Amino acid sequence: MQVITKIDELRQHLWQHRLNGSSIAFVPTMGNLHEGHLQLIDRAHEHADIVVSSIFVNPLQFGPGEDFNGYPRTFDADQAKLTERGCHILFAPTVDEMYPGTQVSQTIVKVPHLSSIHCGASRPGHFTGVATVVSKLFGIVQPDYAVFGLKDFQQFMVIKQLTEDLCLPVEIIGAPIARAASGLALSSRNGYLSEAELDTAATLYRCLADTRTAIDNGNNDFAELAETAQQRLEQAGFKRDYFVICRQHDLQPANLDDQDLAILAAAHMGKARLIDNLHFHRQ
Repeated sequence: MQVITKIDELRQHLWQHRLNGSSIAFVPTMGNLHEGHLQLIDRAHEHADIVVSSIFVNPLQFGPGEDFNGYPRTFDADQAKLTERGCHILFAPTVDEMYPGTQVSQTIVKVPHLSSIHCGASRPGHFTGVATVVSKLFGIVQPDYAVFGLKDFQQFMVIKQLTEDLCLPVEIIGAPIARAASGLALSSRNGYLSEAELDTAATLYRCLADTRTAIDNGNNDFAELAETAQQRLEQAGFKRDYFVICRQHDLQPANLDDQDLAILAAAHMGKARLIDNLHFHRQ
């Protein structure tokens, strides 16, 4: 696996691959990789000849009170994992390489409506940071395909929307959520949890699953279902953030006519803010 830190060098390497007729799939990450990330690499191999991943801790998506400097950086271990999974190129730029000059004057990309609700309401500016860095990375890598995990379903929808709105020639692929045996979604944030908290944290997935079961069984009181789940999470030791039942295409509150639903949840356990979701077609 080649490790490249400069934009111009990466473009030269990828230009040669394109001359050879190779297709390119891209998996952007912030590092601290776990099995869920590596399954994205596997999915990328299914779609393209050359797999490129990036590790870049993006300062633009950290809000006030969020510790950019404290975000886990495990580059050597990440490099070894990507090599083992057959990644061809790792792009690992510095902040100065991605944002030369001052970030205050940086051009930003904003997906207005989807960025302001749910996680966007809890973390103002977060999705603008995500949309901006993904747009820059797409401009640098120019992939045919880009693979994102569906654990952050709202982020996935934001990226799909910006890709469509900006007419970018990238096919966005969503990969299923990787889960532990308990049902807990794999996440870099799980490293903040104690053993006891890890056991308790699986309650988040169980609340999602039970809410879906209730909907499938004909319970259409979405507000009551969401509040019941919130109370159950609080009883388990979580601090509530949000638990919402939405329609998939725009993440607005679902009504009785909606068939394609997403149940989105975020809650705090100890030092970790955990997110999870289920998305499904209602019969």
